[in-house]
Amino acid sequence: MTSPRFLFVPVMDHEIHVTLWGDPSAPPLVMWHGLARTGRDFDELAAALSDTYFVMCPDTIGRGLSSWSENPEAEYSIEYYSGIAADLLDHFEIDTAGWIGTSLGGLIGMRMASGPLADRLSYLVINDIGPEIPQPAIDRILSYANSPPEFATMHEAEAWFRTTYRPFGPASDGFWTRMARTSVRRRDDGRFTTHYDPRITVQFLASPAELSTWDRYQRIHIPVHVIRGAESDLLPVSTAARMETTGPRPEVSVVESCGHAPTLSRDGDIRHVRTLIESLGVQAK
Repeated sequence: MTSPRFLFVPVMDHEIHVTLWGDPSAPPLVMWHGLARTGRDFDELAAALSDTYFVMCPDTIGRGLSSWSENPEAEYSIEYYSGIAADLLDHFEIDTAGWIGTSLGGLIGMRMASGPLADRLSYLVINDIGPEIPQPAIDRILSYANSPPEFATMHEAEAWFRTTYRPFGPASDGFWTRMARTSVRRRDDGRFTTHYDPRITVQFLASPAELSTWDRYQRIHIPVHVIRGAESDLLPVSTAARMETTGPRPEVSVVESCGHAPTLSRDGDIRHVRTLIESLGVQAK
């Protein structure tokens, strides 16, 4: 296990904040977060796997410490994020990396694995997302992501994150405290608000076709595994079952007591992910 290092990387007219773990000479592994989240969500998993892998956890543009877009309709899209990911790999002189993607991160991984960037990924772990997303689940996400809250204190902020992200499932107090501290910024009036550009949800209007991609999914040929929260509304049982029978035909594992999306931060989850990527890595050779 190593301590994290933090780097700002110039990519495609943006500055991307990346949390780095492990020895850069070790096999590379990218962990990409969900819609309104940051790369710090992976701290427990990244720290544990850094004994074997060089782990990169970027903040997507418009989130965390990465820069915001001046052209959100064009740049807050799966296609654009995929280009950023490829350029990040170039920056670190990495030809091919493993990929763990939660929600939005899973969509980016599927986009890369199904097109011209497929050779940049050796395997893909998709955490609780599929080639189509039920509209009620999108509406639930928009209900909080479209209207950033404000908080007078960090105590209020942490309480809000624990409640809003309860579907993430059981996690340690340390996880929730760090999540709150790395997910807020102070406004000009001194109050806290969430640490992302409210315009990130424009992708649901500007590029809705990116959210229904069975045709692309069927073109994926690298080894894939799908993780599903047992109570997930974004990856229903029916969608996960269809994913098992088409395209890369991945196995699906279920994390109990979780909705969307499992944090993968608990010891048992970390052991499971380690076993998964070892198996997928063997398949990729």
